[in-house]
Amino acid sequence: MARLPLNTLTAFRAVAESQNLRAASEVLNLTHSAVSQQIRGLEEQLGFNLFERRGRRVVLNPAGEALLRSV
Repeated sequence: MARLPLNTLTAFRAVAESQNLRAASEVLNLTHSAVSQQIRGLEEQLGFNLFERRGRRVVLNPAGEALLRSV
């Protein structure tokens, strides 16, 4: 697997902990769009989704839980 950019892993962790893109963007001092793009890019690079989208809430799926344990 290719190396993952640290900024995407930081964004991933913030989203995983808050289960909300907007809340994560406030913690990271980034725009909602920037965090969303980082998560989307990370999922594209990995080739699978890390979250289940439930309206404004995002919940880790099993792959996301595994990645969270490793970061």
